[in-house]
Amino acid sequence: GEDVKPFTPEKTKEIVVSLQQPAVFCNMVSDWPALHWNAKYLSAVLDGRTIQFRLGLKTVDLVPQFETRCSYVEATLEEFLAWSCGQPSCLSGPFSRYEYSKYWAYADYKYIARIFEDKPEIFQDIKWSDFGFPGRSGKESTLWIGSEGANTPCHLDSYGCNLVLQVQGRKRWHLFPPGDTSFLYPTRIPYEESSVFSKVNVANPDLKRFPEFRNTTAHVVTLSPGQVLLVPRHWWHYVESIDPVTVSINSWIELDADHEARVEEAITRMLVCAIKSAENPSDGDRWLNPTEVEATSHEINLQYLNKAVSAYFKCQKASVSEQACSSSTGAEQRTSTSCKRKREVGCEPEGCRLLTHEFGFSTLKAEKPQKIPFGPHLIQVLPQSQDASSMGAVAVESDGRDLLHENEGGHFGKLHRIRKQLLVSNDCETPACQMDSDGSPSASQAALSTNDLLDCLVNPHVISLVARLLLERTRV
Repeated sequence: GEDVKPFTPEKTKEIVVSLQQPAVFCNMVSDWPALHWNAKYLSAVLDGRTIQFRLGLKTVDLVPQFETRCSYVEATLEEFLAWSCGQPSCLSGPFSRYEYSKYWAYADYKYIARIFEDKPEIFQDIKWSDFGFPGRSGKESTLWIGSEGANTPCHLDSYGCNLVLQVQGRKRWHLFPPGDTSFLYPTRIPYEESSVFSKVNVANPDLKRFPEFRNTTAHVVTLSPGQVLLVPRHWWHYVESIDPVTVSINSWIELDADHEARVEEAITRMLVCAIKSAENPSDGDRWLNPTEVEATSHEINLQYLNKAVSAYFKCQKASVSEQACSSSTGAEQRTSTSCKRKREVGCEPEGCRLLTHEFGFSTLKAEKPQKIPFGPHLIQVLPQSQDASSMGAVAVESDGRDLLHENEGGHFGKLHRIRKQLLVSNDCETPACQMDSDGSPSASQAALSTNDLLDCLVNPHVISLVARLLLERTRV
């Protein structure tokens, strides 16, 4: 007979949009054709089409392997599978420069609608309608294919919550609650819309440089084929492949709070692009993530900001109207895909999908469920021991200098005097931040960089406050 799911679509949707901690759904996708999407099957479907792979070193460093530090190759899935098995044919292929024992490869963040655009029937292999989102399929989903060791740096997603289906192999997820944000040293460099990265390599934390990381509460889970992980809004996550080949599929579920988040992202983009674009290009700081095509101009970023603010108030107005007539309508809400990265949409300011709300999709409001049905079909991802070694991580006491220093105070006059000394000084190698209180160079204090300023200026807490002030000003 027909498979009976442990939860109805309505109940599953209620859990997804209201649960504020990560959890794993079991026995919900046993009839999904997408469970057969292993790498060998996908290789046959793609039939020689090449996709981009990101390659990183398996060596664990103190610094996260951001995408700006990785190499990239165009290859077929057949070539990837041959490389991951150590076949001789790889000696002359696109992976020939990368020894499997030293590197991992990741075909990450591939929009299914794009890579299978000539095979739209395959979209129906993914049935998010079972989770309460009718009409949502592979067309609104993303594919991830990796080798052992492939990983995503620790980050949080600005928009939505996340549903992740594991298809082949296993992945280990290290999750941290939103309240741990300050302990994870958030940064927007490298800059990518909707991703706030952590400066900490959570697989090998540098506790001398980032001592507050000790205060984090890690929730670690190994996701196996057939399981679906719920990553709630603004939960940090570091993800690593622990089997020779892994395949997973995810979909971001848009939430009502995303409208304010888009305003925050527009402000962040405007500030980061303006300040980093003013730097000397010869400095060689690859501040723009490869996922972002280019640094947009100030004029375009201002358009984004205005559209985001306009969309925010439009949504508020629609929400009030909807509440007024919701009792008289039983229409089923449907949420369209929340494209996480703008570069995949290819949109212009007049039609930017991330920063407007003009595409006819409705958002979900988190409602407190009467009872969370934890059990064999919905497993809590519990906090792990505070001992960093329990994560499989080695806490390294670096001999490098701390980035943060106590504020020694001072007066405007002193700052002005230091600035004047810099202007008349012939010693161009003595930056302002290496001055003692009397204006003399300090050997112990590290020079502040543009990125240090940005880490403070576009800190999520600061940007949230700025967005609310801006919206309040607009409201008036």
